Amino acid sequence: MHLNYHFLKFLCPAIENKLIGFEISTCFSQNKDELIIGCTLGDQESYIRANFLPSISCLSFPDEFKRGKKNTVSLFPELIGQTILSFELIQFERAFKVHLSSGDTLLFKLHGTRSNMLYFPSGQNTPSKLSRNELKDDYQITLDSLSKDLELSYDNFILHEGNASRFIPTLGKVPREWLKSHGYIEASISEKWSLMQTLLDMLESPLFSIVRNHDGHYLTLLPSEQPVFTSADPIASCNELFKYLVVVQAFEKEKNHWIKYFEDISKKSRAYIHKTEEKLNLLENETSPSQIADVIMANLHQIPKGIESVELFNFYTQRDQTIKLKRGVSPQKSAENLYRKSKNRKIELDQLYQNLSDKEALLEDVQYKLNELREILNFKELRAFLKDHNLINQQKEKQEQTPFKRFEIEGFEVLVGKSAKANDEMLRYFAWKEDLWLHAKDVSGSHVIIKYKSGLNIPKPVLERAAELAAYYSKSKNDSLASVMYTPVKFVRKVKGSAPGAVMVDREQVIMVTPSGPRD
Repeated sequence: MHLNYHFLKFLCPAIENKLIGFEISTCFSQNKDELIIGCTLGDQESYIRANFLPSISCLSFPDEFKRGKKNTVSLFPELIGQTILSFELIQFERAFKVHLSSGDTLLFKLHGTRSNMLYFPSGQNTPSKLSRNELKDDYQITLDSLSKDLELSYDNFILHEGNASRFIPTLGKVPREWLKSHGYIEASISEKWSLMQTLLDMLESPLFSIVRNHDGHYLTLLPSEQPVFTSADPIASCNELFKYLVVVQAFEKEKNHWIKYFEDISKKSRAYIHKTEEKLNLLENETSPSQIADVIMANLHQIPKGIESVELFNFYTQRDQTIKLKRGVSPQKSAENLYRKSKNRKIELDQLYQNLSDKEALLEDVQYKLNELREILNFKELRAFLKDHNLINQQKEKQEQTPFKRFEIEGFEVLVGKSAKANDEMLRYFAWKEDLWLHAKDVSGSHVIIKYKSGLNIPKPVLERAAELAAYYSKSKNDSLASVMYTPVKFVRKVKGSAPGAVMVDREQVIMVTPSGPRD
């Protein structure tokens, strides 16, 4: 609920009280989709820190922030020297305005994965700059277009037949889940109205809790069992949530990545050990080929010429045994082949024992690292662990071996083939039928794949950005406008005998874009 209108109702007055009269002294970014606005009043400092990453969109308001000396870029020079006059919450919307002394306005649009900051110069009703330029549709937003007028009366509730999302679309996921858990769906219309009033009363209470569930941490205005943080201060709540979302969850995500990495190695090692032990057991219990060769050589005088099967006494097992011979191969040659096979079998057994020993040692080492990893509590310890075990370099080497470049666009993974041969490999081994395939039309170039995310349609900005990459990594790179075709991977097929990278496309759509390469 940290991006929810019902929380912003408390947050905006609190920020205004904290920052009114402050002068903007710096505006910069040092991470992807991040915006830092530094403000001063006399010797006081305060910052607005907006993280607009699609995976983690949140705000914080620290009193101190150390700007890095490297990998930092200054933004919005028009803001420097301007005084903050007021903060204005947009009615029933996940957004607020910051009014500045020159008449300029900043609009913070907090729409989850499409969160952004829009800059409106004085007297202009459309933005001239965006914090996230890839969200091109935001250029169509006007200052007066977001506000909504909702009538929260009983009559309007009846008119919407008790449908909570239509009656008050600002509720968000957590309040809707609360209604559902209290029997809202099956309740009568009067019971629904009573539950709705109870919920709205709780949303008017300025008590904020941070709760952890299986998806991570979230902020709520509703009563919660065992919250990790509780406060009546919306700014303190924002700052604490930022710590959990950006620092704690990022740490847990990376730690869990490495835990899974070692668990996968452990699982594969155990499977290999089991399979190898079975193979060793089978080979050791089989009759040695050299024994059969000995029996043949001891009974050469009893083996008729040209025969394909003969029954001979095996003096190793002390019983008769049927021995098969190859047509056209003499018994002496058959014995010679069996001796060679026995020698190779011994080499194979020795190699299997060595492999088994190596895998058991690897499994022991992996288990040791897993135990060590699970005890790590912060990024500093994790970085030291990765450095000590040379895991970062190993990961880089592994990434360099992949046949594609990897990009992230608004939370969607995008793969770009490195060569014609790599295009084929990427399409064969790394693409799924529901992924979206793109390629510059009528010219040679890289295949581009937008990885499918279950239950999500690919947003237009993601498609456009991926198409820009497809055009950039093609012979259309220097064109002012390029045609890029796209279609689900299931409609792309490789024809036997065709040149590397060449495919047949059964159906396609075309988008026109300006070629544009990596922006980081």
